[in-house]
Amino acid sequence: MTGRIFHASSGIGRKVQAEALVSSDGFSARYDLDRIKGIFSRPDHRLAGLSYVGRVLVLDAAKGGVATAWMLYEMKARCIVPAALVLNRVNPIMVQGAALADFTMISGFELDITKAIPSGALVEVDPTADRPFIRLE
Repeated sequence: MTGRIFHASSGIGRKVQAEALVSSDGFSARYDLDRIKGIFSRPDHRLAGLSYVGRVLVLDAAKGGVATAWMLYEMKARCIVPAALVLNRVNPIMVQGAALADFTMISGFELDITKAIPSGALVEVDPTADRPFIRLE
C-alpha cells in the first residue's frame, strides 16, 4: 500500500508529513479533546486516551461550530495541535478555523478515507498540490 495517493476536493495549509491517527468518529475540538493534555478525552470516542499532538488525524467529519474553529487557533498558539486534519466531510466553520490558525486540512474524497489509511502509517498531506492529497509513505 505504500505510495498510494488519495486526492481530496479541497485543502488549506502547508504540506506536512507525520504518523496517522485514524478513526471513523467525527472531530470536535471542543467536545472530543483535552486541549491541555493533548489527548482525545471524550470517553466514547474511539481514540479516547490517545495523543493527537503532531499526528495527522484521519476522521469522518467535522463536528461543532464556532467554538471548535477558534479552538484550533488556540491549540496552534500553544503548540498542542495535530499536524493536520484529513476529513471525509468538513463544514464552513471548520474551514474558517483552519484558515485562522494557519492549519493544514484536506477534505472531500471519493471513498471513505478512514477505511483507506491505516492508523500508525506515515503519511504526507499536501493541500498545496493542484489536487490536494494524502499519500501513504
